[in-house]
Amino acid sequence: MRAPAAILIVPILCAGCTVGPNYKRPDTTVPSAYRGLTPEEAAKAETISVGDQKWWQVFEDEQLQSLIRTAIEQNYDVRIAATRVLEAQAQLGITRSNQFPTASAGAAISSQRTSKTLVFPAGEETAGQVTLSAAWELDFWGKFRRATEAARASLLASEWGRRAVIATLVSNVASAYFQLRALDLQLSISRETLSSRQDSLRLTQLLADHGSTSMLDVRQAEQLVFTAAAEIPFLEQQIEQEENLISVLLGQNPGPVTRGRTLTEQPHPPTVPAGLPSALLERRPDIHAAEQQLIAANAEIGVAKAAYFPEISLTGTGGFQSPQLSSLFSGPAGLWTFGPSLTVPIFTAGRIHSTVRLAEAQQQQAVLFYQQTIQGAFRDASDALIAYRKTQEFRAQQQLLTQSAQDAARLSDMRYRGGVTSYLEVLTNETNYFTAELALAQAQFQELQALVQLYNALGGGWQQ
Repeated sequence: MRAPAAILIVPILCAGCTVGPNYKRPDTTVPSAYRGLTPEEAAKAETISVGDQKWWQVFEDEQLQSLIRTAIEQNYDVRIAATRVLEAQAQLGITRSNQFPTASAGAAISSQRTSKTLVFPAGEETAGQVTLSAAWELDFWGKFRRATEAARASLLASEWGRRAVIATLVSNVASAYFQLRALDLQLSISRETLSSRQDSLRLTQLLADHGSTSMLDVRQAEQLVFTAAAEIPFLEQQIEQEENLISVLLGQNPGPVTRGRTLTEQPHPPTVPAGLPSALLERRPDIHAAEQQLIAANAEIGVAKAAYFPEISLTGTGGFQSPQLSSLFSGPAGLWTFGPSLTVPIFTAGRIHSTVRLAEAQQQQAVLFYQQTIQGAFRDASDALIAYRKTQEFRAQQQLLTQSAQDAARLSDMRYRGGVTSYLEVLTNETNYFTAELALAQAQFQELQALVQLYNALGGGWQQ
């Protein structure tokens, strides 16, 4: 009856109890609607969100999609984040192994030769020993289980951290690509403007040679040419630097980047569904990572409190030992030892108490960081919603301004050719039109960038 009783006692001892607080998600204040939505949009808030869409559904440019795929595969930040996941997996395996017994085997052979004496003859003796030992520290107070819980939460935090890196990378590649296409558009505008102004300069020079106009008009026409020409090398510099940035995001050496659709051909909806604010907590990878870090810190309190209680260990050794190898495994050669041990902390000069206080302070810090991350996520979403709507309004006004400046430049050129006004009026209106065209291209980029930031703020980009 003793053996079955022992078999029943061991699992009970292993299960024991688990000290320390069980995790409970902290209370958070979730707004009923995002700030940044119009009253009509807030009233008809839908459960669907652009953050739930895959990144290739949001960014439809095939070349941009190819760049993002390459970046996800080769970007160094993503690869570093992946190695952190592997590191956390290994650490979990190490920590979890403490819950189980350890066993080791050993063998030894010794040989001794004695020389002949007056009393004893010369002789040689060979002895052997084979042992198998095992040790098990019973997790009666849940120290190892809490440590495993913390390691598992750290693993999940590193995995969510990897997803956050991917989401940021998708956002950065898309923003850099749209910036590159905006610079391409501005360069095209500058080159077209330069060509047109060079034609105008030749005509003005011809008129001046025949006495129909003054050299002042020629100099003013030259100013228009030089202004457009000076913009080109500056834009070319920015384009190559932006290509270098994209190349590095792709995990490649600096080099040219293949283009797809032009800036004005990039599809983007006039309104973007934001979804419910409560769903943001389940979609943002940084919020998940912060919560897993909180779970790990909460479990570490149990690990620290377990040090108050006794450590119970079971150790045993069995094997064979014989002065003759031929009789090593015979009955009389067998040996075994078994015994439990108990270690109780008596005086630690406050070390255990301070360790518990340290774990509790770290847990409170993790709570505050988790709540701060949620608050920051709502701000990101609200800022992005406001930015997307206002950049659309700004782009629309900039478009009207560009159209007006274009018409003013056309009318002033007609007035000058008709001899009604001086070339100064042409200079002023041509300069205004060129500036407005460049500003319109930048406004179109800002609208697309606001879409990228909104998609990232709503927790999109990491879904594969």
